[in-house]
Amino acid sequence: MVSEELGFATDVPVSQELLTEGKREEISPSSCATLGPFRIERYFAKHEFSVQHLLCCSDCEPLHIKELLELADTDSLKRWERMSLGYTESSGLPALREEVANMYNSNVAASEVLVLAPEEGIFLSMQALLQPDDEVIVMVPGYQSLSEVAKAMGCSIKPWGPVLQSDNSLAFNLDTLAALIGPETKAVIVNFPHNPTGALLTASEWKELIRLCRDNQAFLFSDEMYRLLEHDPSTRLPSACEEMPEASITLSGVSKTIGLPGLRIGWLVCKNPEVMSRLRELRDYTTICNSAPSEILALMALRAQDKLLQRSMSIISSNLMLLQDFFAQHKAAATWHAPKAGPIAFPSFHLGKPSSVTCQELIDQHSLLLLPAEVWEHQPSQQQQRLRIGFGRSSMQAALDKLGQYLAQEEL
Repeated sequence: MVSEELGFATDVPVSQELLTEGKREEISPSSCATLGPFRIERYFAKHEFSVQHLLCCSDCEPLHIKELLELADTDSLKRWERMSLGYTESSGLPALREEVANMYNSNVAASEVLVLAPEEGIFLSMQALLQPDDEVIVMVPGYQSLSEVAKAMGCSIKPWGPVLQSDNSLAFNLDTLAALIGPETKAVIVNFPHNPTGALLTASEWKELIRLCRDNQAFLFSDEMYRLLEHDPSTRLPSACEEMPEASITLSGVSKTIGLPGLRIGWLVCKNPEVMSRLRELRDYTTICNSAPSEILALMALRAQDKLLQRSMSIISSNLMLLQDFFAQHKAAATWHAPKAGPIAFPSFHLGKPSSVTCQELIDQHSLLLLPAEVWEHQPSQQQQRLRIGFGRSSMQAALDKLGQYLAQEEL
């Protein structure tokens, strides 16, 4: 059933009403001729570099190049000093692909890794996997390109939305997915840990998701950009490339977890040789190859990944305590539930105005940037006046002070 009051499905078995809702939200191929504006990126482009305080970033505290070079091993430093600024290998620096492969189980080989920009990885994967009229299941709300590229290709999109739990957390129900998936489903696109909610499946739920994909012969695209940032390491899920090697693509990178978004380095892991071959062919039509300096800096970072992850998790843990105290002081203005992973949360505010209005007032009055639910165009999130908060930066206290000033005035 669907709760009219909350705008989210309640935590009960899937009913025909929910099935009807899923069908009603399907996007017909005829309505998806071109790529639409990327709402979240257009919002950032307008505001990110003009405000004083950021409280919405999805990455962890960025490193300075001096900090990274101080962590580099001897081999990486030699590569840096002798680096040629010519073209690089189209699949990525071999040593970097080897480091990536070592992050997964022993069945992943360097030849099954393609190094590229993370956003490029999404675009190329959709082009490699999908054809017009294919049925695709996508998590909502979510990073827009995970659904937008398929829509523009003429695919039929089935949204898989979250369930509002009794403790005000958001979770993705496997009964809902089971009702959406079928033999006609070409691909399931998932993102765990999830942006923007911070939701994470349990190990048994992840196995059930894999089973549903296998039983219906659906390819799995798994955005794992926030994997390794689980607040409890015991909740970390196996990568899709480890659990479903025959029919999956895993996306990851250095942007979110270890504070290096400026390198524009990520990777795809795909053990299906035909799909990987097609990904390499398509890459020739985008960037062809990576930036040589970025590849070597990424190599340095992955070889020092344990230290960098510890740095990120230290900031996240400290900021989570600040957020717990903050929302305890503003219970009348917001409903908060700590996410299970990552540096982002999606609290609901109770200010009697659209999230977009709240965010504009925060910009105008306090030079503070949060992200409104409207950038995801997800009606339940908009109804709950949700805002994305990022807590992976070391400057969060100053940003929270500004938000507190605003809420104190609203609560009068």
